[in-house]
Amino acid sequence: MTKYNLEIIAIPPLSKNKPRQAIILCHGYGGDGNDISTLAISWQRFLPDAIFLCPNAPETCAVNPQGYQWFDLTQEKDEIILEKSLIAEEILSKFLDQVLENLDLEPINLALVGFSQGCMIAIQVALKKNKQINTLIGYSGKVINQKNLSDNINSKPKIFLMHGDKDIIVPTPFMLEAKEFLIKNGLKVKTKIFKDCEHRIPIEGTSLGLDFLKKNLL
Repeated sequence: MTKYNLEIIAIPPLSKNKPRQAIILCHGYGGDGNDISTLAISWQRFLPDAIFLCPNAPETCAVNPQGYQWFDLTQEKDEIILEKSLIAEEILSKFLDQVLENLDLEPINLALVGFSQGCMIAIQVALKKNKQINTLIGYSGKVINQKNLSDNINSKPKIFLMHGDKDIIVPTPFMLEAKEFLIKNGLKVKTKIFKDCEHRIPIEGTSLGLDFLKKNLL
């Protein structure tokens, strides 16, 4: 059995062919790979040659022991959150390398999708990779630390950020700040704000994410 450094929910290609694309979905704080696999199941029949991998974050969640966290959000100091996120970043980055090696794919065949805290860590990993992945889709997230990221941008993948206008968990201005930051650093970014939407992925967000993957992922 293929070995990875994270536990995963794997949804193999519907075509039963060798995967031509890998789509990695990163869950939010206190969730797990099974949670976000519902997104993969919605997309699967439209991307029949893609494998979907939904890893559990590396740590048991501090406030929900039934779920997982990419890093501890109970800390209030920005420097501690950054320090913890860098550990998670290294783990997720290694996981992406393992996926490409195990499936014999190139970075151009890989998309990274994240919700909430999963979006935060996905942004950080995607932009720091030395070998550029194809696509980054982020729902309801933000840039964890702009100074650290701006000093370490190596890649400029295709990016689509989406957010609900009624989100009180990660308020919408964080997405607008992320957009401004990315543009300032020479990245092109598509964005969408959903009306009357809280901290979740609406049906429209599922559809727009799928369209973005179909357009960009080889």
